[in-house]
Amino acid sequence: MNRKIFLSFIGFIALFFAIPSAIKASAGGDPWTADQLMDPQVLATIIKAGKGSVLPVILNIGSVDAVKGAITTGAVSEPEGLAELKKQLKTIKKDKLIVIYCGCCPLSKCPNIRPAFKELAAEGFTNIKVLDLRKNLQTDWVDKHYPMEDVR
Repeated sequence: MNRKIFLSFIGFIALFFAIPSAIKASAGGDPWTADQLMDPQVLATIIKAGKGSVLPVILNIGSVDAVKGAITTGAVSEPEGLAELKKQLKTIKKDKLIVIYCGCCPLSKCPNIRPAFKELAAEGFTNIKVLDLRKNLQTDWVDKHYPMEDVR
């Protein structure tokens, strides 16, 4: 096989494997990168340390109980929740660390986290993290006795 045919063949194979990945990414892949995920233990440690200006803005963009210090907007997949998120964003500096979470269900199926992340990015926020709740808030946060708002 001559070199030109071989290189064309390799190019075809690469394209064959790249197209499904590109289609999947454009058809609803996560809008965040792996380094924009925050492990729950990391956030719990930050909250417990309680260092004033170092504390992130924590946004509860779902309908579950609130992590300690979180601002609750309501479900961002609903018009009222999205409107409340937009209202809250007006008071936050664009470079402030913002951690968003929902926790209603596994992160991969959450109806609120993607619209919230996309809204933050569209508004020009540059330091966005998604709390990596793989199962839900109960399993990945509450059951581990991480800080919650006192709801009494």
